[in-house]
Amino acid sequence: MNIGLTGGIACGKSTVADMLVEKGAVLIDADRLAREVVEPGTPTLAQVADTFGQAVLLPDGSLDRKRLGQIVFADDAARKKLEALLHPPIRALMRSRMAAYEQEDPTRLVVVDVPLLYESGLVDYFSEVMVVYVPPAVQLSRLMERDGMDEAAARQRIAAQLPIEEKRKRADIVIDNSGSLAETARQVDQFWDSRVGT
Repeated sequence: MNIGLTGGIACGKSTVADMLVEKGAVLIDADRLAREVVEPGTPTLAQVADTFGQAVLLPDGSLDRKRLGQIVFADDAARKKLEALLHPPIRALMRSRMAAYEQEDPTRLVVVDVPLLYESGLVDYFSEVMVVYVPPAVQLSRLMERDGMDEAAARQRIAAQLPIEEKRKRADIVIDNSGSLAETARQVDQFWDSRVGT
């Protein structure tokens, strides 16, 4: 069995992912896959540098994520170009890892953490989709606090994603992470007991 795990930026996906792993799930992190496909020497990194210029590379040849982020979060067309380069190799790697884990142990829950699951049209990859939810005002304040951003920059990052309320409506499973960690853990336990069992 597999589930897609998503939510908005600063909603607590990593917290919920860690709780599921502690219970015995295996985790595939799309952000990690995104880093793997642009490691120095990969064809995808070469394409990113060709598209956005050598200025997005650090002196050691690795990707300057901060510089690239400044470009793509300020320009929708640039962000779409980047996604067109990154999504196909990330999806291929994700599918192969999912298949390998499912073959290794068909009874184990495979959790795939995908920040832009709905935006990328990946719903069909999963048996169910779990959304980690916090109200928009909480999301904004957590992002500003976590990343030291001003409100305008935080709003810009949030606006680049489907609104969290829309994600909540589309979800098969919602984990409300706006309360205490214990409350979040209780919801994860409920999900686990009803879907995965002991």
